[in-house]
Amino acid sequence: MNLSEKIDYSINLLKKSEKMALRLDPENGFYLAFSGGKDSQALYHIAKMSGVKFKAHMNLTSVDPPEVIRFVKKYYPDVELIKPQMSIYDMAIKEKMLPTQTIRWCCREFKEVSGAGKITLLGIRKQESTRRAKREEVSTLIGGKKKEEYFDQFSQHNESMITCVNGKDKIMISPIIHWSEKNVWDFLNGMNIQHCSLYDEGYTRIGCILCPMASIKQKIRDCNRFPHVRKKWIDTINRLIKNGYRFNNMPNAEFAFNWWISGKSFDKFYADDVLQQKIEFK
Repeated sequence: MNLSEKIDYSINLLKKSEKMALRLDPENGFYLAFSGGKDSQALYHIAKMSGVKFKAHMNLTSVDPPEVIRFVKKYYPDVELIKPQMSIYDMAIKEKMLPTQTIRWCCREFKEVSGAGKITLLGIRKQESTRRAKREEVSTLIGGKKKEEYFDQFSQHNESMITCVNGKDKIMISPIIHWSEKNVWDFLNGMNIQHCSLYDEGYTRIGCILCPMASIKQKIRDCNRFPHVRKKWIDTINRLIKNGYRFNNMPNAEFAFNWWISGKSFDKFYADDVLQQKIEFK
């Protein structure tokens, strides 16, 4: 499909699923998960074009780039900003560990808790990662069981599904699941839609500062741009050490922080970044 066809497909998907959204939330319709990033922008504007009823929400984490928050407040004033009940640093103490690529409790605690009992709109795309390549238009989490399927497959038994949605159960629809990154930029630029300035500075993703999923290059950029966040994470590591967390007997909190942002196992980090430096020094 070309971009025009993908836009029509996305709009049609939203229109077909609106009845379910209104059944669960007659006042607001869809629960649109917004982040201020390019994909959530595309999702927001596609929802606007489709004419469906929705309310956009942005879950803050306490490590959100201030540029993103200012951007959202200026260009998307209707988006509800939801402040966390606990900072991510205090949550790390509660979890007794830092968030990692494989154990992203940060997403679970700050992002994925929202939209329960509603039809949630997500701006995810298959092209983003091998993990997301397995996602489909509709993702359901009912009774702890997760399922991926096309909307037409899902709609055949949606009546029984809808009656089951309550508590933490979720039905998530991804209208731009088949879009490429180029599609997103072509759509935004073609509509003359303003994007966050961080993209113009070389950022490829503008989520949380020092996100475990970011590249090491971006994490180093974050450390230089947001030194206060780096300091707070080092302070948090010191708190964890005082509480008995060993960090593989690392010599100090700063060493542990450098290991954490590397995204490597401790053995690989020690071999690549410590032993190699000693060899080069000699």
